[in-house]
Amino acid sequence: MPELVFFSGTMDCGKSTLALQIEHNRSARGLQGMIYARDDRAGRGKLSSRLGLVTEAVEVTDDTDFYAHIVGTLSSGGRVDYVIADEAQFLAPDQIDQLARVVDDLELDVFAFGISTDFRSKLFPGSQRLVELADRIEVLQVEALCWCGARATHNARTLDGQMVVEGAQVVIGDVHSAPAEVGYEVLCRRHHRRRQTAASAHAAALSPDVLPVDTVK
Repeated sequence: MPELVFFSGTMDCGKSTLALQIEHNRSARGLQGMIYARDDRAGRGKLSSRLGLVTEAVEVTDDTDFYAHIVGTLSSGGRVDYVIADEAQFLAPDQIDQLARVVDDLELDVFAFGISTDFRSKLFPGSQRLVELADRIEVLQVEALCWCGARATHNARTLDGQMVVEGAQVVIGDVHSAPAEVGYEVLCRRHHRRRQTAASAHAAALSPDVLPVDTVK
């Protein structure tokens, strides 16, 4: 049976790389996919990974109707065997509903890739809807690491290396942005709570944490 599958993880954990791998494996077997991307690092109409892999994609906008677009492609003689949607966290809930309809009515597998929570550790609306509707949720096994070496579970927004917790939910940036720019850093929950980025904590020279206990006299 066709499925709506949500592949989720933090930034820098290989989501786009896996999307490209799925596309490669299926196209190598003669299948033809419809690939969607939004605000990709390589530019409009591209799906790319930080490893340097890239392929053509349909650029998604707020007005994109996935179901209508795929039906239009099929009606005009095009072929669609599966669907890949990258940066799915940026999709509107009704667009996730459209992807679910593609699975149910057109009987196509849909693979959606995205991060679950924003820099405030709140669910993106698109990710929340995917959690509600997906037939299967896969947490990526390539673990991104916090500066402390622990598994990264949260995405932090940074400015001048300092974590910020206010602002618009969507601001385009990258984990490799220059320090003076708006960027992102993946952190473990403990250091996200403490708002300690690698820069603010001086990770290389940080001494072990000391529990805040009173000295008994």
